Amino acid sequence: MDELTVEVLEIEDKEALIDEIMNKYGQEILQLVYSYVNNKEVAEDLAQDIFVKCYKSLHTYKGKSKLRTWLWRIAINHCKDYIKSWYRQKVIVTDNESTYMGVQKESAEQTVIKNDEEQMLASAVMNLPIKYREVIYLYYFEEMPIKDIAMVIEVKENTIKTRLKRAKELLKKGLEE
Repeated sequence: MDELTVEVLEIEDKEALIDEIMNKYGQEILQLVYSYVNNKEVAEDLAQDIFVKCYKSLHTYKGKSKLRTWLWRIAINHCKDYIKSWYRQKVIVTDNESTYMGVQKESAEQTVIKNDEEQMLASAVMNLPIKYREVIYLYYFEEMPIKDIAMVIEVKENTIKTRLKRAKELLKKGLEE
C-alpha cells in the first residue's frame, strides 16, 4: 500500500486505522525514538506513547503534509519533551545496549568486524549533541531529503545543511580518537 492519505482517515474504525499506521511506521518510529534516547526499553515505551498520542490526535490531521511527516513531527516533539523532562534528568536507566539493530546471517568474522564498526559508528552518533544526532539519523539512516528534514524538525534547509556538516566533522573527530 502506498502512502496513507486523507481518504484513509475517513474510515470509521479508528482502531483499524491506527493498527495500519503502527504496522506501516512502527519500526521506523521505534528506531527514530531510539536515536534520541539510546535505550531500548525507554524507546519502546515512548513509541507506545507516540501511537497513543497519534490515535487521540487523528482528528487533527488535515492532510497538508504526508501522514508520515505528521507522525514523525509528533514523535520528534515527544522525544524532545521526554529529554527535557524531570524523569529523564533525575532517573538513571542502566542499559548498556549500544545498538538496536537486527542480526544478519554472515560469516562469524564478517559479523564481528561489521558489528564492531557499526557499534563504533552508532556510539559516535549517539554521543553527538541531539541537534546533530537527529539530522544524521534522518539523513543517513532514514534517507530523508534535506527539505523533508527541515519540515519535520521545523528549521530552515540551510540550518540542516550546516548541522550535517558540523555533525560529520564531530563524527570524524570522534572516530579518529
